Amino acid sequence: MKTSLENKSTIDDIKNRFDNDVTRFTNLKTGQQAVIDALLMMEVITVAAVTCCPNAKTVLDIGCGAGNNTLKLLEKINPLDCDLVDLSSQMLKKAKERISAVESGKIRLFQSDFRTAELSNETYDIILAAAVLHHLRDDEDWENGFRKIYDLTVHGGCVWITDIVTHENNVIHELMWKRYAEYLDGLGGVEYRTKVFEHIDVEDSPRPLTYQLELLKKVGFRHIEVLHKNSCFAAYGATK
Repeated sequence: MKTSLENKSTIDDIKNRFDNDVTRFTNLKTGQQAVIDALLMMEVITVAAVTCCPNAKTVLDIGCGAGNNTLKLLEKINPLDCDLVDLSSQMLKKAKERISAVESGKIRLFQSDFRTAELSNETYDIILAAAVLHHLRDDEDWENGFRKIYDLTVHGGCVWITDIVTHENNVIHELMWKRYAEYLDGLGGVEYRTKVFEHIDVEDSPRPLTYQLELLKKVGFRHIEVLHKNSCFAAYGATK
C-alpha cells in the first residue's frame, strides 16, 4: 500500500463511488468478480449464521450495498427484521426494493457510517459485514469499530465478516498478493489488475486476518471462527 491513511478516500468519496455503481453490485457476477470465492464466502457465512442463530429475529447488514448478503440469509430464515446500513442512498434504495420483494419482517434503512449510526445496543441476533470493514483506518478506529459491533450484538448472537486481508509476514503477503494479481490477470489482463490494485491502494486499508481475529476476542466475543481463506480474501466471525 502506497497511499498513507490520512490520504485515503474520504467517506464522501466512497459514498459517491457506490452511488454511481448500483447496477454492477446488484449483479453478483459483475459486482463481486474481483473478489476470490465471493459466492462461496457468502454461502459459508450464511450457513454459519443460521447454524449459530437458528431462531434469529433481527439482522444488521453493515455496508449492505444492494442487499445481496441479506437476501441470501433470507433464503434460510424468513421473516427477519432487517436493519440496513450504507453510505449510499442509492444502494439502500435498491436493497430495500429487492429485500421487500421476499421479506415480511420490518426493514429499516440507515444512510450512515455504521460507526456513527444511531443503532441500539444488544439488538441484533446476526450482524453481517461483507467487504466493508477494510474502510476502517488506524488501530483505534479498528478497535472502536469492532467494539461497536460487539455492543450491538445480543448475548448469544453472532457476527460474520467477509473481506480482503493482508498478512503479517511480508514474504507471505507478497506471495498471496501475487496469487491475487494472477487471478485478476485471468479476469481482465494486466490493465484490469492495475485498476483494481490502484483502487485498493487509494480506498482500502485492510488488516491481517490474525489481527482481526485477535481484535474480535479483545472486544469480548467468545468463540472466534475462520470459515474460509483463499489468497487475500477470508470469511470469519464470532459469537457473543
